[in-house]
Amino acid sequence: MQGNRYPLTVEVFPDYAAMSGRAAEIVVELLQEKPDAVLGLPTGSTPLGFYDALVASGVSLAQARTFNLDEYLGLPRTHPESYYSFMKRALYDRSDLRPENCHIPDGNAPDPHEECRRYEEAIRAAGGLDILVLGVGHNGHIGFNEPGSQWDARTRVVNLAESTRRANARFFNSLDEVPRQAITMGIGTILEARRILLLASGQEKAPAVRDMVESAPTPDVPATALQLHPNVTVLLDREAAALLHR
Repeated sequence: MQGNRYPLTVEVFPDYAAMSGRAAEIVVELLQEKPDAVLGLPTGSTPLGFYDALVASGVSLAQARTFNLDEYLGLPRTHPESYYSFMKRALYDRSDLRPENCHIPDGNAPDPHEECRRYEEAIRAAGGLDILVLGVGHNGHIGFNEPGSQWDARTRVVNLAESTRRANARFFNSLDEVPRQAITMGIGTILEARRILLLASGQEKAPAVRDMVESAPTPDVPATALQLHPNVTVLLDREAAALLHR
């Protein structure tokens, strides 16, 4: 395994609302210090409370630039379950973010691999991510980096694990409608963020949280790669922290 290992800073909160509020507080503090900060942002059910708290804070995002972790391949941005549509509902349409500063991979690009290259270049051109907010999947994935992903992987097209597709099927009419591929920031891209926040909530995430925090780094649990980063804060509610030994 390449690189030094660092202990993850773990903060446990009594409930989801408190965890979400703390995540927003950290991002607000950054924006107050650096209004044009570059934010890496997630989708899914876990960060919804974070977005609500961020909007409620009243902090200005007018100078901020955002880059989302991932997007389904093959879904047009107008599809209600595209991550672009998610972000419009959760944050873009509720804040003073400027459309030209909101970046998310184009899952319907004519050349997906060129889109991945372009996205990486856009992150570099922005000066890199000041902070990246993550969730963790039931199988330990971060972004859509499924088990077996390489630590040095960049933004790329990936095949989604069946467990991931089943977990996301609740957002679609059926499992058959869930895309089989996505574009995701790679673990190498993720680890270049200057600070990382990982949010996890609920007892169903407790096994993945335990493995992420207490197992040795292994590609079998992609989230363990975060132990190779010197500035990671893991924010949990009590249920997600239930299996931790420390």
